[in-house]
Parts: sequence; structure tokens; C-alpha cells
Amino acid sequence: MTTELLELRDKIDEVDKSILSLITQRLALVEEVGEVKSKYGIPIYDPKREAEMLAKRRLEAENLGISPALIEDILRRLMRESYISENDKGFKKVYKGRGSIVIIGGNGQMGRLFAQLFTLSGYEVKTLGSKTMHQAAEVVADAAAVIVTVPINKTCEIIRQLPTLPKNCILTDFTSIKVKPLQAMLEKHPGPVVGLHPMFGPDVPNLAKQIIVYCEGRDPEKYQWLIDQMRIWGANLCAISAKEHDKCMSFIQALRHFTSFSYGVNLQQEHVDLEKLIALSSPIYRLELMMVGRLFAQDPELYADIIMASDDNIKLIKRYYQRFGQMVELIEQRDKAKFVENFNEVTKWFGSYAQRFIKESQVLLKFANDNRE
Repeated sequence: MTTELLELRDKIDEVDKSILSLITQRLALVEEVGEVKSKYGIPIYDPKREAEMLAKRRLEAENLGISPALIEDILRRLMRESYISENDKGFKKVYKGRGSIVIIGGNGQMGRLFAQLFTLSGYEVKTLGSKTMHQAAEVVADAAAVIVTVPINKTCEIIRQLPTLPKNCILTDFTSIKVKPLQAMLEKHPGPVVGLHPMFGPDVPNLAKQIIVYCEGRDPEKYQWLIDQMRIWGANLCAISAKEHDKCMSFIQALRHFTSFSYGVNLQQEHVDLEKLIALSSPIYRLELMMVGRLFAQDPELYADIIMASDDNIKLIKRYYQRFGQMVELIEQRDKAKFVENFNEVTKWFGSYAQRFIKESQVLLKFANDNRE
């Protein structure tokens, strides 16, 4: 190795040390920002501020002859770390009345995540599980909100078994289907009711940019504080009817999980050598394989419940199966013209989203390639 190269590398090392020092300074400032946001109840995620800041930094980078995409990648990674730091500072408590937060299923992963968030916001949190449900009447007696976060196939049963709740207590659930649980809650409790669906897993480091769907049940003005509290945590709250929610989840969850499950079963039964697939894979196939593998690293009963949650899910999967068969017949016949015709029809249906998804996926592909061993 030449002396010239070693000298240049030494200089790069010194620059890297300077970068680390600046990052340390930035994170220290972020901690102060977190304290201010906590004090005044400002959401940890401010989309307008983030967009404006990224636009300015991209322009400044371009003026300096630096790739705008590079500086955006760096800043987005720093912001993810910043959200974690701000999360640790706690949050302003929105609800001014008395009462605890009762989480049924609070010992589960999602229950523990939200118990932590409510605790960081200054609420008293109580939990109930299968071994303590006999104490439910006593535990919910002073509840400001009762959250049911149990397996899908047990949700409605648990709701029906609830004791009488305080008049203004919010009754809600975190189930990934909404029509049946929402109806069960409305029948059980005459007070404020709202259906919630966190669109993320319990392993998220914070709720910045995470989507929580909510479906109106009863007395929205009385459960608004809960929605506002989640916004302060950084979540993006999306309102939709229970019926429309379940229709969308058939595609977003049931069909998607089923296709991943089926692909995984096929790989296993074909006795594929995973190491060879990974070694030879393009970044996009590696990502696809990661998504399939991720499914099989989790609870099979959860995914069985999601896929089999409704007759509509089964009907959708059967329609998919029929169309899959039609496409198999098409390639068996080597009908290239028909293949191209179908391809172009779908391209037209996607419209501008096709190009948008290419652009967005490039970030993921670069990440997958950067992390290749």
C-alpha cells in the first residue's frame, strides 16, 4: 500500500472524527428540542418542518456540488435517531380529567408498547390478562379509557365479557378488523367508542410517521383527546369507516400475507438452497425474500387469524387464485402478445404511481445493496 494512499486515508479518518463531533452536537440539540416539545405538547413529528428542512439542505448540497440524494439519506437517518431521543423525553398529557388507562392484553407486545407511551405521557396504566380478568370490575372502575388488544379471534368475546364501564370512559380496540369489534363495543358500552388499528408492529422504536387508523363509533368529541394524544406521540391518524377499513385490510394484510405464506411454502417444498438464492439475488429479490422470511419469524397464529378473519378475505384469495391460474394458462400457451396486453393494462391502471413507486423503491434497493454481506 502506497504512502500517498495511507496519508489520504488518515485525512479521511480526521474528517470522519469531525463528522462524529458534529453529529454529537446535533443530537444534543435534539434532546433540548424533545424537552420543549414535551413541555408544550408538540408532536415529535412535524411533516412541514421536515419537508422544508430537507428541501433547503438538498438545495444547499446541490450548490456545493454534493448529491442532494446523499444529504437527504444522511439527514433522514439522523432524524430517525432524533425521534428516538425525543421519545425518551416523555410527552405532554392531553387528558385533564381523572382516570387510568386500562389495557386488556397489556402483557402482550403491543400492549406493552402502548403502556410505555401512556406512562411516558403521565397516565396511570393498569393491565389485565387472562389470569387477572376476574378483577376487571375493580380495575376498570375509574378508567378513562379501556383498550382491548388481544388476538382477533378473542376480541369480541372479551368485549362482551367486560363489566360496566364508567359513563365517559373510552372503549377501544387494536384489532386488525373493525366491523365486528366496533359493533360489539357499541352494543356493550353506551359511552364513547372508537375502533383503532395501529398499522405497525410492536418493535417500532417510536410512533413518528406510523399510521394509526381510527373508525368512528360514538361520541367523537369525547374520545378526541385520545386521538390528540397519539398525534403528540408522532403518529399519523387516518380516519375511515369500519367497512372500508376491512375492505382495504383484505388487500393490505390478508392477501399480502397469504401470498408471502404461499411463496414460503413453495420455497420449502422445492427444497431451495437459501444461501445460494441470497448469494445470487439482486437487491429487489433480496428485499422480496426478506419480506417473506420476516413473516416466518413471527407468530403463525397471528397470521392465520389475520388471513382467516373474514369470509371476504377467503373470497378475495379465491379470486386471486383464479386469476393466478389464468396467468399460468397464458404462459403455458406462450402467448406473449396476451402477456404484454395484460401488462400494459395494469401499467395504465397504476398510472403515475408506477413511476412514483420506482423512485421510492430505489431508496430501499440501495439500502438492501449496502447491507449485503
